[in-house]
Amino acid sequence: MKYKNCFICKGPNLKKFIDLGDQPNGNNFPGADGLESELIFPFSMDVCTDCWEVQLEESPSMEFMFSNHPYVTGVNMPVVSHFEKMAAQAVKKLKLAPNSLVIDIGANDGSLLGKFRDLGMRTLGVDPGKPTGKLAREQGFTICETFWNEETAGAIKTLNIKPDLITATAVFYHVEDIHSFVKGLKEVMQPKTVFMTQCVYLKDVIEKLQFDHFYHEHTMIHALAPLQKLFTEHGMRMLDVEFVDIHGGSFVLYVGLEDSPHPTLPSIEKALENERACGLQNLDTYYAFTKAVEKNRSDLLDLLRGLKKDGSSVYALGAPLKGSTLLNYCDIGPDLVELATEVNRFKIGKYTPGTHIPIVFEDALEKQPDYYLVLSWNFLDFFIEKYADFLRDGGKMIVPHPEVRVIDQSALE
Repeated sequence: MKYKNCFICKGPNLKKFIDLGDQPNGNNFPGADGLESELIFPFSMDVCTDCWEVQLEESPSMEFMFSNHPYVTGVNMPVVSHFEKMAAQAVKKLKLAPNSLVIDIGANDGSLLGKFRDLGMRTLGVDPGKPTGKLAREQGFTICETFWNEETAGAIKTLNIKPDLITATAVFYHVEDIHSFVKGLKEVMQPKTVFMTQCVYLKDVIEKLQFDHFYHEHTMIHALAPLQKLFTEHGMRMLDVEFVDIHGGSFVLYVGLEDSPHPTLPSIEKALENERACGLQNLDTYYAFTKAVEKNRSDLLDLLRGLKKDGSSVYALGAPLKGSTLLNYCDIGPDLVELATEVNRFKIGKYTPGTHIPIVFEDALEKQPDYYLVLSWNFLDFFIEKYADFLRDGGKMIVPHPEVRVIDQSALE
């Protein structure tokens, strides 16, 4: 579907600022029998010059992308550790009493719900994914297998379900109709209910050249200024924001109803001021970003081609969705990167979308490469620690951005 209007303000003033070429759905990992039948979709990003929301120009259907979603939260140890801290922070900040109800939108395998359950909360998950929903139910969680919208919220309300906290981590920018999403929140929120969402932050994406945070599932990349317009329109109010390192730079935003007893803290206005100061409401910022990304692509290809010429072996470390964006945009295939290592069972034995690099279980490697291209760069510190022996033995890691760099055992010091 091609979008002609802004998701947030519904205005028509969208400006394309980067074209990443035609690409497959980055979370559809083909087997050997599916390499010739992949579906390809246009892939460009626009910015609205009225409210400054960044969004996809065109995308596949939500059902196509999410019904058999292969991402499993629980295999990402840095995310699980982050969830433990975030859940504890939310319970403390909001003074949630034991047995309070937490609804997690985009519950995946129940990893975040599990952290709230450990803290004495009741839980309910909403997620359309079939494979991950099965994993969550096996752990005893109740999961509504559907997308979150007005209709879903209405059904929950008829059951007299009254949440104290609604969470959405890495999902609030995965929707087409964000107004229906917010209307659904308001439908089930009580005066004291808080919506807590964690999102990749546009400011970090732009400043750190994280172009691989763009993919078809990410219909939008949020800044706070457009979200303030959105929530205000629906009689809601941003209460507080925290910034965390997860996924290369994210925000955790707390939102209540307009008459919420929770105050709006100074952190909101400070963040809005910082967004204006760094140019997020200036079209030239986005064009400059694209020029820098093009240089980044050229630098990475020069390095990989040089390593191939020298006879050095390169594997990909991880096969995340963001890796698909990078590999396809840079046209990096098995000629430059021989294979990708993974721990996610839904990806092992498959191939990277579009570029068809074979994916193998990391513990099944017979030998280590000379270099790892770190596609899961958002967990770089974790991988440096995990692969300490590899680095001590002379192995090296390639980090793609904000500038292409090679790290060695000195990273352990």
